[in-house]
Amino acid sequence: MSENTDGVADAAAGDAVGGTAADPAQPTPATAGPPAAAGPPADSAAGSGTAAAPEPTPAQPAAPSAAGSAAGVAPAGWDPKAWRTYQVRRQRAESGAWSIAPLAWAEAARPGRAGPVPTAVLVCAVVAGIASALFLGDGLGPGLLLAVVPAIAAAYVAARTARRTARPWTLVWAVGCVALLAVPALRDAGWPSTLALLAAVLLGALALHGSRTWPGVLLSPLGFVDATVLGIRWAWSGLRSRGSGVDRSRWLPVAKAALVAVVLLVLFGALFASADAAFADLLSGLTPDVSVGDSPVRFLLFLLGALLALAAARAAAAPSRWDRIRVAPGKPRSRVEWALPLVVLNLLFAGFNAVQLAVLFGGYDKVLESTGLTYAEYARQGFWQLLWATLLTLAVIALALRWAPRAGAGDRGFVRVVLGTLCALTLVVVASALRRMDLYVDAYGLTRLRVSVAAMELWLGLVIVLIMAAGVFGASRLPRLVAGSAAAAVLVFGLLSPDGMVAEKNVARYQQDGKIDLAYFQSLSADAVPALDRLPEPRRSCALRGINNELSRGGRVPWYAMSLGEYRARQILRERPVKASYEVCSSLGTFHSRTIG
Repeated sequence: MSENTDGVADAAAGDAVGGTAADPAQPTPATAGPPAAAGPPADSAAGSGTAAAPEPTPAQPAAPSAAGSAAGVAPAGWDPKAWRTYQVRRQRAESGAWSIAPLAWAEAARPGRAGPVPTAVLVCAVVAGIASALFLGDGLGPGLLLAVVPAIAAAYVAARTARRTARPWTLVWAVGCVALLAVPALRDAGWPSTLALLAAVLLGALALHGSRTWPGVLLSPLGFVDATVLGIRWAWSGLRSRGSGVDRSRWLPVAKAALVAVVLLVLFGALFASADAAFADLLSGLTPDVSVGDSPVRFLLFLLGALLALAAARAAAAPSRWDRIRVAPGKPRSRVEWALPLVVLNLLFAGFNAVQLAVLFGGYDKVLESTGLTYAEYARQGFWQLLWATLLTLAVIALALRWAPRAGAGDRGFVRVVLGTLCALTLVVVASALRRMDLYVDAYGLTRLRVSVAAMELWLGLVIVLIMAAGVFGASRLPRLVAGSAAAAVLVFGLLSPDGMVAEKNVARYQQDGKIDLAYFQSLSADAVPALDRLPEPRRSCALRGINNELSRGGRVPWYAMSLGEYRARQILRERPVKASYEVCSSLGTFHSRTIG
């Protein structure tokens, strides 16, 4: 798996293909009148003699000649753009190319032809399907990694067969993808795991397609959809070729040996399990519990795992080249027209930041006295506005770069100064927003929403720093750095256990001032149990009541579906069960409704 350096022939949109009578429907002509110089029809009789060949009607231009088609020139009477589109569609139909992307993008990014599918890829796809059906039917956990390993092996084999070499960025994306897939195995909370899975899809797409531009980074995940369709065709052609007598002599002995091994394993495993209770208990804990009732779900999981493995292998063998998509730059503006709005915005930012510094050094008491706000109201009032200001600033920077003057080195230096100033002032806004969130958490405690938006604000600040660095060292690596920083932020966010952080912060706050919201803890995941376990009774039992009920309703969870956070929580609750009654917890406000903010 490499970046976009492999030798794949470019498929230009205007490549010529000769038209025949069996071609698909041709495009509508550009004009309603007859073509300028229309010869006799190709299928007219050569020896008609006295009768002149009928000329084409005004609505039907002459059929393209082989010479004109070979040259890629639109025939007389045809719109050149429509003719090129027709050629592209015909060429894609002949090559079997397919893409979910618009035609122009799909043609620019069209992958090359993959070689014959290796037998190891087909085996890995089947193993990935079986692992998905066995290990993902009871939930995510370590089983997700077990299901993904065969897909990674399929992609590796396909890349090696296609003689693609791994570059440093490819290894970074691959390692990051696997690390993100480990988050569900470590944390019980579903929302960080969902973010980790989405980020893993992005890094997996970057590892397979090797994108480095903004269109490539943003569109690479679409390659999984394209590769799934192409992978099915690829695998089907491989299976058909292996049905011949030559290939059957290679794989049939291996298939027979594998079948015999499975039969022996099942037979002797059943005998040993019936002979020894300890061995039977070991086998029951290791092997998945599959029932007839969930067979449809298991079958869908098998298809999903096999298709994803084939898609990864097909993309590794012949990736889509999303970096070939070009976005036309905006029309450069004059310095005055471009800089005036930005300079005014910089002055506004500078004024706001000056007020923030004055408040910081002058103390909050004077501000609270003049505004009539409480300590927490002042902090909460501005955080969301400052978060939106940061997001809008990034949009302004992107648009400003599109229309920036770029006539020479002087213009480029001027753009760096103006946008660099805006970025520096925005960092102060980010710091102010984070400070307000810190004040609000001190007053009201930490929640999932607050820790999430604070993490997002931190990442936005990192993006601004990357933009400033790109202005100094060049922007060629900026798309990959932004994508990598987003994935790294999601990984760190999941590994730090947000639910555990929320519980830890609120327990520490209770130990300081005796304030705690037991009702909020009922919605947390098992990751919060170690921190909540430090509360004194009966508040400990009341805080853990909701989590304990959730784990009890789940029943026995197999090892491959249990995260490390859930395992630790079950151990703690087994050693120190929940004791407080419903009446006691109700008197402490455990079941009161609340507004989360």
